[in-house]
Amino acid sequence: MNFYAVRAIYLFEMARFRRTWMQSLASPVLSTSLYFIVFGAAIGSRIGSIGDISYGAFIIPGLVMLSLLSESISNASFGIYMPKFTGTIYELLSAPVSFAEAVLGYVGAAATKSMILGLLILVTARLFVPYHIEHPVWMIGFLMLTAVTFSLFGFLIGIWADGFEKLQIVPLMVVTPLTFLGGSFYSISMLPPLWQKIALFNPVVYLISGLRWAFYGQADVRISISLGMTVTFLIVCLLLIRWVFKTGYRLKA
Repeated sequence: MNFYAVRAIYLFEMARFRRTWMQSLASPVLSTSLYFIVFGAAIGSRIGSIGDISYGAFIIPGLVMLSLLSESISNASFGIYMPKFTGTIYELLSAPVSFAEAVLGYVGAAATKSMILGLLILVTARLFVPYHIEHPVWMIGFLMLTAVTFSLFGFLIGIWADGFEKLQIVPLMVVTPLTFLGGSFYSISMLPPLWQKIALFNPVVYLISGLRWAFYGQADVRISISLGMTVTFLIVCLLLIRWVFKTGYRLKA
């Protein structure tokens, strides 16, 4: 394992994060704070509680997951797309760097950025809504697993995209709607029986449910199923990335 290469890629991506902190950090925190103000403080005070949890506290896992998914995908996809766009990807491909080392550098940096954002949102949420975390170790672990998994997914999107507009298609047209329909602002148990079954085909349901269990010990889906679905998606992404580097798909063209 060439740790010098991994470290170089990781530090380069983190340096870009520091240069663009207003866009990468301040903007998502501000937008999420608006959700807490509108849904947590204004509307939440009129809704009451869901399963002995105040509505403002209930939506925290969903809002954290919404930001975590979108930022993990965006950070990783932009990180690998820019070398393709500028042509420096050929330096990476010709260097003695394996696909595992490249993935560790890019995905590790993207997941780190997303974790920093997720934890900062949790700190910010305390200013608006009182909440507790019943399983803090599980919460950190699940956040890390989700950040890594969707950073891998974003890495694939960055390789697939051949234009800046394509970098936003999946996050805006697929991930964001699935997150809003995945129980961010409600429990799927509140839906009619037919829609509860349909909701189980939404993969984001398992992510939000797992994180909500880590917070409050309550979930729409068993935590074992949430973990299994997430790990399965992680393995699929790893296999696809390995195939991409082996075949040169969208890298050597």
